Formats: sequence, C-alpha cells, structure tokens
Amino acid sequence: MSEFKSRRSPFPRRSAGFGDSRTGHVRARTVVKAAPVDAIAPVEATVVNSGVYRDGTRIASPSTLAEALSCLPDSQSMAWIGLYRPDDAQLYAAAQHFDLHELAVEDAIVAHQRPKLERYGETLFVVLRAARYRDETERVEFGELHVFCGPNFVLTVRHSESPDLTAVRTRMENDPDLLRLGTEAVLYAILDAVVDGYAPVVAGLQNDIDEIETEVFSGDPGVSRRIYELTREVIEFQRATRPLLGMLRGLSAGFDKYHTDEELQRYLRDVTDHATTVVEQADGFRQLLGNILTVNATLVSQNQNEEMRNLTHASYAQNEEIKKVSAWAAILFAPTLIGTVYGMNFDDIPELHWQLGYPFALSMMVLTCGSLYTIFKRRGWL
Repeated sequence: MSEFKSRRSPFPRRSAGFGDSRTGHVRARTVVKAAPVDAIAPVEATVVNSGVYRDGTRIASPSTLAEALSCLPDSQSMAWIGLYRPDDAQLYAAAQHFDLHELAVEDAIVAHQRPKLERYGETLFVVLRAARYRDETERVEFGELHVFCGPNFVLTVRHSESPDLTAVRTRMENDPDLLRLGTEAVLYAILDAVVDGYAPVVAGLQNDIDEIETEVFSGDPGVSRRIYELTREVIEFQRATRPLLGMLRGLSAGFDKYHTDEELQRYLRDVTDHATTVVEQADGFRQLLGNILTVNATLVSQNQNEEMRNLTHASYAQNEEIKKVSAWAAILFAPTLIGTVYGMNFDDIPELHWQLGYPFALSMMVLTCGSLYTIFKRRGWL
C-alpha cells in the first residue's frame, strides 16, 4: 500500500489544547498508510454535516473534505466535519486529508473501544461511548463516537445514532462566543452532550430498579433473570462512564500547559462534576442490585423452606392416615383369621363339636380385637 502524502494547513498551527490523559507527552507521529486507490470509496458519502467557521460564525458549507481545508482563510478558522459509519477505505481517505495518526485510525476502524483520550502530535483522539434508554424495550443502547480534534479541524466519526451531534452543532452555532474559542470548545460541547445524555439513562435504570424491588417482594418467579440482565446493563454503563473521569482529569491537567481559555475551563469542570455524579449513581445502582439479588435469594430460600415444611406436614398427615387404616385393617383381620380356621372342612378339628365352641370363638375374636385396639391406641395409631 502506498503511504499518505503529508497534507498540512498552510497556516501556522496553534496548539489543540489539553494534555495527554496518561502521560502528558506528545507521541511521535507515524504516517497513516492509505488503502489502494481503486478500493477507496467516496468519503463524502458518509459526511452528514460540514462547516467552516471563523470568529464563531459559519462562513462555508463545503461538500468535500478537500474543499473544507481549502476554505480555511487563516489560522483562527476551523473546519468541523461529521462522518457517519464510514467503512475502512472511507476513513483512510479522511485520514489522508487531515493527516491523522495510523494508530488512531485503526482504533476508529476497529471500534468497540473503551472511552479514552490520546494525543498524537497536535491532534487529540477521543473515544466516547454514548448511551440512551429505550422506554419501549426498557433497555439501554450504547453507541460509539470518535473525535479527532486538531488545531484547525474537528472530525467526528459516529458508529451509532447517538449522540445527536446535530443538536450539538446547532447549540454551538447559536452561541458564537463559545464557538469562537475554537476546536477545544467543540470538543467540550460534544463531551457535554454525551454526559448530559446519561441523565435519562440514570432515570430509566432507577425506574427499573424500583420495579424490580416491587417484583422481588411480590414473589415474581422471573425477577432473578431480570436482576441479572439489569446488572449487566449497569456494568456496561459503568464501562462507558467511569473512564470519562480519567479523561477529564487529563484535560484539566493540560489547562495551564496549553493555555486553555478560563471560561472553557469552567465549562469543562462542570462536565466533570456531572460525570462524577453519573459514575457515583452507576456505582450505587450496582451495589443496590447486588443487595436486591441477595434479598431475592433469601426470599426464594425462605419460600423453598416453607414449601418443604408444607410438604413435610402433608407427608406426616398422610402417614397418620395410613397408620389408622393399617391399625383398623389389623383389627378386622383377627376375627377373619379365627373364623377362617373354624371354617375349614376337617372332621377332627378341636372344639368343632363342643357346645361352648361358638361362644369361645366369639370371645377369642372380641379379646383379640380389643387387645389390638388397646395396643394401637397406646401407640397413637388410633
């Protein structure tokens, strides 16, 4: 594959602001290798919005990336390009125009990255995970957003419907004082939109947890599965939000080094406060779900013990009935046995021709039955 040609702005580059979230050092630049020319699809097919801004005002809406760069009148202007689900070749083409680092491009192609902040020369590469709560399915959907923030351009690559960057662009265009602060202000607005988008998710998860608590104490047998599924969503939400705190701390650490505007510093600290609140709420949700799962296990165990106790009582009662039936069967069997003996057709049976034989047989029957009744009664069978 052939190498990208270095395409740099004709204007002197100013710092993109903010420090590396990990080391604060600038990485050595590596030129991105381009895909074969015949494999490159038009990157403009994935452009959802593009604009060139100067002094907080939109001065052009270029149709191509090359036109966007050529429309920059001076170092105080910037281009803001939005891409939606570009394929590999299209992203390589965009990287060629904006002189992006190959490692950042590879991360953007692979996607499914954890939120992070990296500095490649004068360009910041930011990975964000947006989230939204779907009321109809009561599920949390996660999206991924990659932001390349250079000294005079912002390139966003969305892999999902959220966040809605159209609203972010509208907000910035309606606030020229903020937009004229440059690419750092655009990055702030994107971060703010992603963090604000977590609020409905937090509310939806809280509502789901309230419903689960009700189901647990109502004895719903399917609540264990729902607790497990909701716990997985909360864990995924933590993975999307917790790394933000490290990213924002990295940005804050670079305020002095990169001379970030004081007003923008206040805005970023506000985003940090909101992100901290979200992370704490997510941590609380996970702990609460763990407690609910423990309570549910305890209630299920209690119900099982109660069922076993009921079965034991039923078995005991059944045994008592069987003992009674067996006792009466034994009592009734004794006279039958005596009557059977004297009913045999033998001439030499003792007492057969005895005058008191009949009263004697009846007495034996009564005595045997009375004895068995007394024995069973003492043993509690009757």
